[in-house]
Amino acid sequence: QVQLVESGGGLVQAGGSLRLSCVASRSIFTTHTMVWYRQAPGKQREWVAQIRSAGSTYYSGSVKGRFTISRDDAKNTVYLQMNSLKPDDTGIYYCNCNGPTGTSWGQGTQVTVSS
Repeated sequence: QVQLVESGGGLVQAGGSLRLSCVASRSIFTTHTMVWYRQAPGKQREWVAQIRSAGSTYYSGSVKGRFTISRDDAKNTVYLQMNSLKPDDTGIYYCNCNGPTGTSWGQGTQVTVSS
């Protein structure tokens, strides 16, 4: 089982930026899709962005143009650069991987955007 650990969350004013990190316990990026999800208070978890093993990236409509997902294979780390943050971006952000060995989730990191 792959362990995922997120970090980088915090409190930021609207319009600000944060960069989230997700470190995997072993090298999986060439075989797994890495995904960021978020869950706002009282809402269901929603898909935010993903990067496939070949490197292609995809974004939800609500974050496209503001968020960027990337990875550093040497560091087993996936990033989510979040710019122009809005109060609606508030929530717990989770890192997920899925591939031949199954799926794993991180514990989440809190992002709070104040207006």
